[in-house]
Amino acid sequence: MKESTQAALTLVKSRAAEFLIDPAELQKSDVHVHVPAGAIPKDGPSAGVAMFLALTSLLTGRTIRSDTAMTGEISLRGLVLPIGGVKEKVLAAIQAGITTVMLPARNRKDIEDIPENARNRIRFVWLERVDDAIEAALNPPRVSEPDLSHTTHTATTEKRVARSR
Repeated sequence: MKESTQAALTLVKSRAAEFLIDPAELQKSDVHVHVPAGAIPKDGPSAGVAMFLALTSLLTGRTIRSDTAMTGEISLRGLVLPIGGVKEKVLAAIQAGITTVMLPARNRKDIEDIPENARNRIRFVWLERVDDAIEAALNPPRVSEPDLSHTTHTATTEKRVARSR
């Protein structure tokens, strides 16, 4: 888990300009990720995509879709690597009410292990690179509402003027 998080943070930092993350802000930030369950032995590393998206979300202010689950390890070059336990992860996602599951493209063969009725309830997104995960899971940046507090012209004023004519 520690290596997944470190790889994710390194990748986000290396692409900070691309993600419109202020390098000065990133330089003075101290990011600490604590995952107490990360010490439990599992099928192998598989948290890279999730850690990458969590850090990207944090540093860009873009939220992650709440109906989406993800798994997959990442390389420092942004490739999404295959993982184990696909069937169990997909079934757990369905049980949690998830409608979209992002999986490494190299795990496409494992879809046959998932019961057909479960496969039909999920939309699968196959990831080659972390860019695929960003496109599928991160919501668009919020557009700030224009600050109209300095404006004195309002609809109420407009109605009063129209009635006085």
